[in-house]
Amino acid sequence: HVQLVESGGGSVQAGGSLRLSCAASGLTYDGNCMAWFRQATGKEREGVVVTDGIGSTNYADSVKGRFTITQDNGKNTVYLQLDNLQPEDSGEYYCAAHDGHCGDLRRGAGSRADEYKYWTQGTQVTVS
Repeated sequence: HVQLVESGGGSVQAGGSLRLSCAASGLTYDGNCMAWFRQATGKEREGVVVTDGIGSTNYADSVKGRFTITQDNGKNTVYLQLDNLQPEDSGEYYCAAHDGHCGDLRRGAGSRADEYKYWTQGTQVTVS
């Protein structure tokens, strides 16, 4: 039984920082594909970053240089550091996991929401 538990989020002023965490249990592979998505009100869910769990990541252009994903394999936890937040970063943030490998991130693997079976309920990030 796979479970993802998300924490973090909140409200900050523009230029501020937040950290989100996603603790996973029940995943059976080493190097599981995990990602963060976000959804602003009235907009479609979009990918923020994906990690293949073995060193490769792929960030959306809109967050490159500002957001950083890290992974603590000992704790089965993925973190998303959000720096220099801007109002357009506001939205509900979701952690997602695929119980298996991503595929080639350079070819866009892991970037679509429909590739993921497991999701958190979301945490709100508000930037004013």
